[in-house]
Amino acid sequence: MRVWPGKPYPLGATWDGAGVNFALFSENAEKVELCLFDEPSAVRESHRIPLTEQTDLVWHCYLPDVVPGQLYGYRVYGPYEPEKGHRFNPNKVLLDPYARLIGRELRWDDSLFGYEVGKDDRKIDPRDNAAFAPLAAVVDDAFTWGDDRPPQTPWHKTLIYELHVKGFTKKMPGVPEKLRGTFAGLSSDAAIRHLKELGVTAVELLPVHHRLNDRHLVERGLSNYWGYNTLSYFAVDTRFANGDSRQAVQQFKMMVRALHAAGIEVILDVVYNHTAEGNHLGPTLSWRGIDNASYYHLVADQPRYYMDFTGCGNTLNMRHPRVLQLIMDSLRYFVLEMRVDGFRFDLASTLARELFEVDKLGSFFDIIRQDPVLNRVKLIAEPWDVGPGGYQVGGFPPGWTEWNGKYRDSIRKFWKGDGGLASEFATRLAGSSDLYQHTGRLPHASINFITCHDGFTLQDLVSYNQKHNEANGENNQDGTNDNNSWNCGVEGPTDDPAIVALREQQKRNFVATLLFSQGVPMLLAGDELSHTQQGNNNTYCQDNDLTWLDWDLDERRQAFLDFVKRVSHIWRTNPVFQRRKFFLGRSIRGEGIKDISWFSPDGGEMTDEAWNAGFIKCLGMRLAGDLIGDVDERGQKVVGDTMLLLYNAHHEAIPFTLPAVAPGQRWEVMLDTTRPAETEPMRRMEGLQAYPLQGRSVVLCRVVGEGRGQPHPAVQRSEPDGLG
Repeated sequence: MRVWPGKPYPLGATWDGAGVNFALFSENAEKVELCLFDEPSAVRESHRIPLTEQTDLVWHCYLPDVVPGQLYGYRVYGPYEPEKGHRFNPNKVLLDPYARLIGRELRWDDSLFGYEVGKDDRKIDPRDNAAFAPLAAVVDDAFTWGDDRPPQTPWHKTLIYELHVKGFTKKMPGVPEKLRGTFAGLSSDAAIRHLKELGVTAVELLPVHHRLNDRHLVERGLSNYWGYNTLSYFAVDTRFANGDSRQAVQQFKMMVRALHAAGIEVILDVVYNHTAEGNHLGPTLSWRGIDNASYYHLVADQPRYYMDFTGCGNTLNMRHPRVLQLIMDSLRYFVLEMRVDGFRFDLASTLARELFEVDKLGSFFDIIRQDPVLNRVKLIAEPWDVGPGGYQVGGFPPGWTEWNGKYRDSIRKFWKGDGGLASEFATRLAGSSDLYQHTGRLPHASINFITCHDGFTLQDLVSYNQKHNEANGENNQDGTNDNNSWNCGVEGPTDDPAIVALREQQKRNFVATLLFSQGVPMLLAGDELSHTQQGNNNTYCQDNDLTWLDWDLDERRQAFLDFVKRVSHIWRTNPVFQRRKFFLGRSIRGEGIKDISWFSPDGGEMTDEAWNAGFIKCLGMRLAGDLIGDVDERGQKVVGDTMLLLYNAHHEAIPFTLPAVAPGQRWEVMLDTTRPAETEPMRRMEGLQAYPLQGRSVVLCRVVGEGRGQPHPAVQRSEPDGLG
């Protein structure tokens, strides 16, 4: 085997058409060996090549006789001194942190640990793990993208659909059997047709970085289904490959190309806050054995242990420039090479922890903001972690959007029937300016959601008061207890027609509220299908019918799917629901016309007393169609219909006096969640006429007639906090 010096950059294994350059960072290593394996079943390496070249703490070589597909790993020598933060063990073959493809899966064995399992972790384990360790494979990145173009959908016109690659298509009719549950299945005609019919503009994929199945799950016959246990930040998960796992990279690119052709963006859920190696008692698979003290955030006065802001055992050391480089290189790789359109950062508050406190001006955010590649893609933060001060909703810098947990909680509580929420509810409907406007951000900074992968599905939100996670094997101790759910009178499945009808109506209320709120709506895949997880609000380990979407729809479920499509169509065809700017919420030029107005059931505008009344569960919101205050891409003024939304979370009907309209205008009822059938003729009513607003319902009306963009001047109003 010929060995040439090679170069220190790029890190990883890079095929240049004539050979492969290998480069590995380790600041504290004393010696590094590159190990080549002939086949996945090999129990030991066929070649062990010392890396004699070291440049800027990067060990490197070039092998002109190696081609794509080559399996490899590393052995790294240095002190095994856990009490000083070092855990080098040359008996362990280690995975390249820059591996672009996993060529062999890990097989659990005690030899994968740097210490003897069950004994003191401060004593080194001498066993060799070569037969069990995960191996990287050299990749040829060549791919014909053709005329692929990123859709670049503006934020205010974005509808996100959060899905799991496998769960979405595993049982989907119209997808060929061999493609179900794969990247190819997601890019199939049937899958794309469903997304387009829903009006989806972006899919947000649960983690597709290659993940590790936790040993305790494997021993219980379960798996890390969601994928929040990263083993490689460059390799896509081979479980989503169709057939030959070596084609995973190509198939991922084919998926992106197909979705782009349909006008759908691809956003990846990424987990840069922790790795699969866990705490000090976890396995030695990659970073820990390559340079533990550099890669991980260790306890300052006890470096044997790890700072854990994630609840998963460890936290990456964002203070180290090479760790920042690892993350930035990973992100740029997926934008430039894999052509994804954005990222959702799991437990993003962790990334801001330079020392201990959350610092929104941390190095990571500064680097992202000035990066010419990454500052142009969609960036979404999950703005919390489990450490002190980790709940940072509204605390991220410009350029970032956030999962708005306060929106989720407020909407759930309102429809559950909690009182005293009128002002909070209205503020969330209007885009949560109280959270985002002070930093110069716009309504799209709020990613609005009712449900997501973590928690109840929409069907379960209206069917269960308590979590039912027994299937996870943790005595129902896992998963949150704070669900803000209401079972409508019976826990779990029921044949009671009244309760079934109420649950369907509540689901319609949630969807209508979500789509008609300012901000970016996010739907959870399967909610439109009334998918249930039988009350399990933490299905992270369930790779089965609990998480695989059921596409065999009965009449009730089909009717709800049709309703979701209808609401989505209204959302995307009416610009008052897609504002780029916050409401002014005041009279314009003395004309008495406001871009947003709030009404009590008596038809008058909400007063301070009404906003503060604890029993208020009903209000109206009018959006002026000619006061959107924006222009389109060609500089033309954006004008739409004036809309009126009536919300009643009370269990009884409330006559709601419709606001006055100009002469020649009337209110046309477009949607009533108590009468969801699209075939019903639209009802027209006069201004100041009382509409019979039923209990627990949403009604949408629009102004029709001459001058329909302008509502009739109304009396002075008070506004809830946060409307700007």
